[in-house]
Amino acid sequence: MYIILAIIVLIALYAVLTYNGLVRARQVAEEAWSGIDVQLKRRADLIPNLVETVKGYAGHENQTLREVVEARSRAQAVPAGDVAGRAVAEGVLGQALGRLMVVSEAYPDLKANVGFVELQQSLETTENEIQMSRRSYNGAARDLNVKVESFPNNLLAGPFGFTKRAFFEITNETDRAVPSVKF
Repeated sequence: MYIILAIIVLIALYAVLTYNGLVRARQVAEEAWSGIDVQLKRRADLIPNLVETVKGYAGHENQTLREVVEARSRAQAVPAGDVAGRAVAEGVLGQALGRLMVVSEAYPDLKANVGFVELQQSLETTENEIQMSRRSYNGAARDLNVKVESFPNNLLAGPFGFTKRAFFEITNETDRAVPSVKF
């Protein structure tokens, strides 16, 4: 009788610990995604100022400026939980920003403009923060995915609604290329 009771208690304890571990892993992944979201919002907030500054010097580069603004709008329109969709949209935005920086290279007055230089430095800092946040999120997503898929955790994960997280990654090889920007 005591043995059966001890086994039931051990199984219940295991279930509680497993469930709490899954909850913890999910919360860490959500927190890490929030970090990415904050940095992407910061980048999106910098873009209008950057576009206006470049527009003042390179007004006839309307196509490039329009591409940046449209890519920013598409990136902001992606639903908050759509990690894969957001990664694609942000990749397109990154490409457009890279082209904008290359266009700015042709304007010596723009390159010397203090406001533009500060915006470019802020954007570079933000890009570095996005990179760090993406690594953090992907690590948290990996940990959650391992817990969700591992036996015997998967016996509890499915019934309690724990699912795998998508990684925030660039899938298009051209998006991985670093734009050539020289100042």
